Amino acid sequence: MIVYTVGTFDLLHVGHLALLNHCKSLGDVLAVGVASDEVVNLYKPNVPVVPLEQRVEMLQALSCVDIVRPYHELEYVSGCIAVDVDIFVIGEDWGTQAHNLDVDAYLREMGKEIAQVRYNPRTSSTRIKQMVLAQSQAHRKPELMVS
Repeated sequence: MIVYTVGTFDLLHVGHLALLNHCKSLGDVLAVGVASDEVVNLYKPNVPVVPLEQRVEMLQALSCVDIVRPYHELEYVSGCIAVDVDIFVIGEDWGTQAHNLDVDAYLREMGKEIAQVRYNPRTSSTRIKQMVLAQSQAHRKPELMVS
């Protein structure tokens, strides 16, 4: 059984590890699609902090991940076809945008499974970025006032 999931995987953290380990437990092979900066820009306000090549390298180093596949367009059908997916894992924020509906229709037509997971409440890349910014602002020295 081949399991496929997609994401940005910026600032790799324990929530990512929990997701990937769960995905691996669903099958024999775990394939991970990693969104390019251009793709992330289409649905998030900020591009990733970590460049795509480094995000790919980090994922390849994880023992639970068998295949890492960057994607450069906001669509998932080609990735599902490329890895011959049996189970496609999606997050709880999966929406009704065209790219989501397209892969949903493809998977149902092919008799493949879609598994939805909840996000790990312990952390997120967005929360880490917010914490870093808050700490940076808190430690900034006040500007000298010139009159």
